[in-house]
Amino acid sequence: MCRTLARVVLSIIILVILSFLPDSIKLEKWAKFALYLVPYLIAGYDVLLEALDGIREREIFDENFLMSIATIGALCLAYYDDGNYTEASAVMIFYKIGELFEDYAVDKSRENITNLMNLKPDYANIEINNSLERVSPESVKIGSIIIVKPGEKIPLDGVIISGNSALDMRALTGESLPKNFYKRLGES
Repeated sequence: MCRTLARVVLSIIILVILSFLPDSIKLEKWAKFALYLVPYLIAGYDVLLEALDGIREREIFDENFLMSIATIGALCLAYYDDGNYTEASAVMIFYKIGELFEDYAVDKSRENITNLMNLKPDYANIEINNSLERVSPESVKIGSIIIVKPGEKIPLDGVIISGNSALDMRALTGESLPKNFYKRLGES
């Protein structure tokens, strides 16, 4: 991801420099094309390669192929109309920026899912004949009494039958204040 970011930044810098070239510098049509091709290829060479791979594998209508066609078309139009090459390079750069955001979001989602999986408790304390027995949460039967000691994770859904507690729900809800739970009056 860092390499892609560096390529995008470098492409933007080159594109900005090219856009500030004075009009007094008269370049041949092919020279101007070659100069603007540099930031385009720096940002999007991998998109072009992926499009070629898709064509070889007979899966041509993917995002890489469509982006390649669009930007190559923009480069051709600019070349034959002696127009502005900035659009083709900018489209490829913006596409790569979008991919960076997508990669970041996927990585963040993976991290969040991993963190949620770490919330799963490994055991439950059940009360059997006035003693505690540590068992896996999957083996607890409905109606069993679970004892949750301070600092432990709550292994299953249930109803408070005596006492009260405050739980840190930050990992599930993002709320930093503890949530208070208690037995309601009149409940048995």
